[in-house]
Amino acid sequence: MPKPNRTPDHVRLTAGEKTRLAWLVARMAKRGLADPDRMVGTVDLSDLQRRADRIYEQAARRQEAAAKNTKRK
Repeated sequence: MPKPNRTPDHVRLTAGEKTRLAWLVARMAKRGLADPDRMVGTVDLSDLQRRADRIYEQAARRQEAAAKNTKRK
């Protein structure tokens, strides 16, 4: 069985997940503005990107579980 596609384009997000992602994007923008060398982009955003990836992974797992539950009924 092929592995499901967990890209952000194929995952349905709840309102809470969208809110958390919006907050993370705002934090990334705030860090970017605080960067002393804005043209080069020396600020590390990897921790916020990992958190966003986790939100997408949780949403994908929730979506897969919901699909399994509807198939059983």
